[in-house]
Amino acid sequence: MPDEQMAGAGSVPASAGGPPSTASAAPPVPSLPPVPPRPLDPIDRSIMRLLQTDGRASIRSVAEQVHVSRANAYARINRLIDDGVIRGFTARVNHERAGQGASAYITLKIVQNSWRTVREKLRELPGAAHIALVSGDFDVLLLVHTADNRTLRELVLTRLQSIPEVLSTRTLLVFEETDLLDPGPGGGGPALSED
Repeated sequence: MPDEQMAGAGSVPASAGGPPSTASAAPPVPSLPPVPPRPLDPIDRSIMRLLQTDGRASIRSVAEQVHVSRANAYARINRLIDDGVIRGFTARVNHERAGQGASAYITLKIVQNSWRTVREKLRELPGAAHIALVSGDFDVLLLVHTADNRTLRELVLTRLQSIPEVLSTRTLLVFEETDLLDPGPGGGGPALSED
């Protein structure tokens, strides 16, 4: 989708040839300028890498590994959370062991300016793990995990292709994947705590 199309994605088009609306519109609410990202120093980046690898690491463990006091590590982690750099803590799931043996990346071409509508419909799909608006030969990249190929086929042919704004899809089966943040054997530890 060209950039000028993405800029208006999800906006309501002006009425085509109809009379101007007489309904009184609420005055526009001034939007706040985006908060610029806070520069991160090497200690902040080290803390982020550690927590990406093991979100259950204790404050003491993080502090020891980045060579700061526990109070400093605690304050830095809270600041990263407050600033929106760290959005939360989650579990990385082995989808095959969780009964989701089929994974696929699905590319979608969508109707111009329908991104927000399509995104909301994709969020409702069972097994949807990641949705991205992208540039190039297609508009959306979707990652899904399903129980098996039959379920994947039903998701694509029945659910995805029934969305009116989806013009076409292409399914790329995942044969094997590697989690680059996987701590390996023995990874993971106690929940993030003071100790």
